[in-house]
Amino acid sequence: MWKYYAILSAFFAAATAILAKIGIKGVNGNLATAIRTIVILFIAWGIVLATGEISQLKTLSKNNLIFLGLSGVATGLSWIFYFKALETGNVSKVAPIDKLSVAIAMGLAFLILKEPIEVKTLIGGLMIVAGSLVILL
Repeated sequence: MWKYYAILSAFFAAATAILAKIGIKGVNGNLATAIRTIVILFIAWGIVLATGEISQLKTLSKNNLIFLGLSGVATGLSWIFYFKALETGNVSKVAPIDKLSVAIAMGLAFLILKEPIEVKTLIGGLMIVAGSLVILL
């Protein structure tokens, strides 16, 4: 099932780049990020409330809260820099370089989470890095 979610994530990430580039025209990236965040806030909490998952709030540990909070900080910074890049750059260049995060996440998963390294995964990650370098240089 995770593969379907990953494909949908990629599709909506691509749509995000195009829609954001159109929407950011004449708008500061920070304001655009704030508007986007409000929309996401309503959608995420709407899903939690609609599915009854709100009851799980009381099961969160201090560790959950710390790392989810840090993840939120990282997400916010990622979005701010992404919109700043979209303000002046082309989606066809910004989006692929942004996806360098995939290779970075793979490397961190190997190092920090001790996930196994498969040859095909390593090759795919190196191809992402190579593609990003081609665009950057």
